[in-house]
This record gives sequence, structure tokens and C-alpha cells, in this order.
Amino acid sequence: MQLWQLTYSDPDHARKTAVRAETAGWHGMVVVDSQNLAPDSYVALTCAALETSRLGLGTGVTNSVTRHPAVSASAAATVQRVSGGRMVLGIGRGDSALAHLGRSPARLAGFESHLSALRRFLAGEPVPFDDLPLDDAIAPPVADLDLADRPSESRMAWVGGAARVPIEVAATGPRVIALAARYGDRVMLTLGAHEERLRWGIAKARQEKPGIPVGAYVNLVCHEDVPTAHALVRGSLTTFARFSVMHGKAHGPLSTDEQATLERLHDGYDMKAHTRTDSNQAALLSPEFIDRFAIAGPPAYCIERLRALEALGIDKVIISGATGGADPSEARRAAALLDAEVVPAFASGA
Repeated sequence: MQLWQLTYSDPDHARKTAVRAETAGWHGMVVVDSQNLAPDSYVALTCAALETSRLGLGTGVTNSVTRHPAVSASAAATVQRVSGGRMVLGIGRGDSALAHLGRSPARLAGFESHLSALRRFLAGEPVPFDDLPLDDAIAPPVADLDLADRPSESRMAWVGGAARVPIEVAATGPRVIALAARYGDRVMLTLGAHEERLRWGIAKARQEKPGIPVGAYVNLVCHEDVPTAHALVRGSLTTFARFSVMHGKAHGPLSTDEQATLERLHDGYDMKAHTRTDSNQAALLSPEFIDRFAIAGPPAYCIERLRALEALGIDKVIISGATGGADPSEARRAAALLDAEVVPAFASGA
């Protein structure tokens, strides 16, 4: 099972984190893509690519609204070229990137058409103009210019010959899981470390496409003191747990207490304190909920929980650790312990 790290997209931070991650033995690193809250993800990934030689790189995640599929394909294929084939394009329906533009996550029909076009662009295949989501009220058809000649379809011929950038789709509900399996090269479940829910998600993905690789985003903090680990992981866990109840209804197996916690999280979530450990929503998570949905504790415990996910069929985990508002000294201690004790257990050949 591969271990990848989720981090902030500041170029200098991404560069330093990538160097440290490659040295520690991580398989890869992804950066957030939320234009109002963080610098540009592809600039950060390019900086990271130039400082590393082995580390996988990706978006965690971009979305289908703020970037046109041709723009996303061009940016990802460029990082693929710069990195020597190490790029992975992680995409979802959008959250904070859209909330700070006054919008909710993308509708399913538009998301599906975006994924279809994105896959064709990355393969260097033609995409009919009618399949591209551009509004005539914003830019009229090129045919209106009465040119002597003009493109009749859209195609990124320059990406041909290079290895196609893999697409990994973040998914929580059954319909998005099905789309992820249909158009993605890997389904990345955002169901936490909850084994029953992951088992359910894997089954949904493979019902759509047997054998599709399945990974997971997991909130994980490695610390010898469990209450401290819980405190550090709360902020990032609120973000990912909320995906399970984004529109008010949670799918998949849940206990009565878990359902009640998710409903409180839905009603109490403050996007202005997104991901923060010191937010009001972070206080809504009980220790029992954290233990089911996240992995927080000493190294041996973290390794045991990750091995259990691997046994389910999860072949890749993207780890989100401590976030803003957490004790910085304890966050650094937890990150160092994760690098030294947990990551080596999953290094190639371990």
C-alpha cells in the first residue's frame, strides 16, 4: 500500500515538504487546490518536481468548475513532463474552492461530462466542441468570426507520446463512486478510516468496474499521547467527515451516534474556519468518533490500522495530518514520528 502526504500548496513549503517526504520514503505528495485559501497547486507541484526525482506528485484535489478540462489537462500534462512521469491528477466535485466563490459542489451531470473530456484531453484525443462546458453568453462560437478556416474540435496534440496522466477521483456517495470507477484510474474514497464504510465503498466501486484500484483519504496523526493525537487530527477530520453529510444525508453504514455526529457537523460547519483545529466544528467530534473515522495514536497503533485498511483492498492512502490552529510544536513532533516509525513500514520492499 502506498502512503502519500497531503499538504499546503505554497511553492516554498511544497518544495521543502517534497524533499523531506522523498528522503523519508513516502511514495508521493499531493497539494490542495483552493484558489482563495492557497497558492496555485500546479506552480507548487512544479517546484516540488524540480527538487525531487522519485516522489509521486498530484492534486488533492482540483475540481471541475474553477478549471476548464482543457486547462486542467494542460497543467497536469506539463507537470508530468517536468517531473518525468510522476504526476497524478486528483479531482473531486469541489468544496472550499467553490464555497469562496459563492457556489456549492458541481452537479453530477456536469462533473461526468468534465471527467469524460478530461480523460480524452489527457490521452491526446479529440473532444467535440459540444462536449465542452462553455456558455455562449460569455464567449460566442468561433464560427461567428467567419474565418477562412478554424478548428472543428478541441485536441491537445502536444501531450501525445508521453505517458498519460492518471486520473484519481475523490468520492463519498454511491453515485460519485460510480462515476469515479467509470472515468478514473483509481477511486479515492473520502469515507475516513472507518472500515465498514470503506468496505461498502470498495464494493460500490467494483460493482461499477470490477478490479478498479481503490484508495482512501485518511486523517492520521502519529503521537505517543492519544489525547494529543486526537487534538491534532480534529481540524482535518472535520473537513473529510463533512463530505459524508455534505447535502444533509449520509450514505453507507453508520451507527446512530455516528449519524448524529455527522448531522451536528453538517449544521455547525463554519467554512470560514475550514480545516482549523481551533474551530467550533472541531469541538463537535467525540473521542469515539475520532477513533472510528481517523487514525490517531502511537506508531504501532497507526501501522496496525493502516494494515487493516490494506487488508480491505485499499492500495493507496493519502494522509491528512495536523492543520491550522493545532499546537505547532506537537504537530512537528507528530510529523517526525510518522516519518521515522510509520512510513518505513510501508516503503517499497518493507
